[in-house]
Amino acid sequence: MSEQAELEQAAIRLLAIREHSRLELQRKLQARTEQPELLQELLDRLQAEGYQSDGRFAEQYVESRKAKGFGPVRIGRELRERGVDSVLIEQWLDPHATDWSALLQSCCRRKFGNAVPGDYRERAKRARFLEYRGFPVEMIRNELWADDI
Repeated sequence: MSEQAELEQAAIRLLAIREHSRLELQRKLQARTEQPELLQELLDRLQAEGYQSDGRFAEQYVESRKAKGFGPVRIGRELRERGVDSVLIEQWLDPHATDWSALLQSCCRRKFGNAVPGDYRERAKRARFLEYRGFPVEMIRNELWADDI
């Protein structure tokens, strides 16, 4: 079997397991070939034939991370690390298309329960947690300090 056929089979196997961004696929397949131009041709062909799509990857990745309670800042950073174009990131992390505020509240309830934060230290603790999860500071401030404004 030729190196090109082996590389293609490896790529198809990876894509059958889950969606991958082009950069992820490239990183995983680089170790299997000494010819970078062969890899680029394969990636171009997979993309042209619809086997690999950064758009599909971004959609599935965003939905998966939202289901785990992560916010738009963190998801966007993770997508950039995986080589997804900023236009696709903006499309899938549109603040008007998703109720990020409801996700923030849900995430906060799961971690801290329904109790209202009593003092500044408790609010700061919750804010740090939510910021780590990837929610924008302005959104956190609006949720946790809404009654102080």
